[in-house]
Amino acid sequence: MPQLMIYGANGYTGRLIAREAVNRGLQPVLAGRNRDEIALLAGELGLPHRVFGLRKLEIIERNLDDIGLVLHCAGPFSQTAEPMLDACLNRNAHYLDITGEIDVFERCHRVHPRARHQGVVVLPGSGFDVVPTDCLAAMLKQRLPDATSLVLAFEAGGGPSPGTAKTSVEGLARGGRARIHGELADVPLAWKTREFMRDGKARSAMTIPWGDVYTSFVSTGIANVETYMVLPPKTIQRMAWMRRLQPLLRTQFVQDFMKQRVERTTPGPSEQRRHDSGSYVWGEVRNAAGREAKLALSAPNGYDLTVTASLGIVQRLLGDPKPAGGYFTPSMLMGADYVLKLPGVRLIDGK
Repeated sequence: MPQLMIYGANGYTGRLIAREAVNRGLQPVLAGRNRDEIALLAGELGLPHRVFGLRKLEIIERNLDDIGLVLHCAGPFSQTAEPMLDACLNRNAHYLDITGEIDVFERCHRVHPRARHQGVVVLPGSGFDVVPTDCLAAMLKQRLPDATSLVLAFEAGGGPSPGTAKTSVEGLARGGRARIHGELADVPLAWKTREFMRDGKARSAMTIPWGDVYTSFVSTGIANVETYMVLPPKTIQRMAWMRRLQPLLRTQFVQDFMKQRVERTTPGPSEQRRHDSGSYVWGEVRNAAGREAKLALSAPNGYDLTVTASLGIVQRLLGDPKPAGGYFTPSMLMGADYVLKLPGVRLIDGK
């Protein structure tokens, strides 16, 4: 059986995954940059650990010599995914991460020919980004095979982790993204707004650059994709107003200041808050004739779903039969119904 490494195990989500991995009888190597925190967690869980950064490829490779699978949890992945991905390919180790960043999906997809040749699985987005939305898109494609447009939306309670919040800071500088006629397109912040119905009540939402703008096209071939997040109307208005500040938001000084503030003020949701909050995902497809199909998912808190979704994929890769190598989305590797096998997930047919 390949040896598993959880990199970034001392981060908010990495800790949750490491603890559940032990509950499932796995014995991962815990790794990250922070020596004290990694050693403390490894001691608590009775696991081996390694301490290394991601600046020098040769150092990463040396630490992966006996590793067959890396679950990469150290964001922002815009800065950390590429060196870890390169090292995994050089050491023939499967690569998973929990990103939702479009550019990371695109970078990982480019290595598909090499990964397929080597028999290495490359699957970014193995958590809440993008397992439920990707599986929902694949299920909708099955219901309407000639769909030409896809809309995905989600509502996530409980608040963000530090890593998610820092990724959002980077997103403010970049602006929005959508897929239009098969091509990735830059669009303004809060480019479109609309409402989604949940339990008979309308939820306001705005477009955001969610990972499915990239991944759903790979999974389904649907050429037009918009992704939305449910937010209070005042927040949506504020985001639209912030378009005029984008040149300022792109400066390194402002980016560093905002990320430092995140570190000080965003500890991540407590266990009780995760327990008390869930998530909800909507999906809609339409074909050229105007026919529609709709589905929705009710699910646990996004961080809890990330734990079960990512470890389910880990266990698939550690088991038999071994999958072929290459770049995969969650639904491509695990099947469109994978999300329905996760604890607490319920499908809602929108008809």
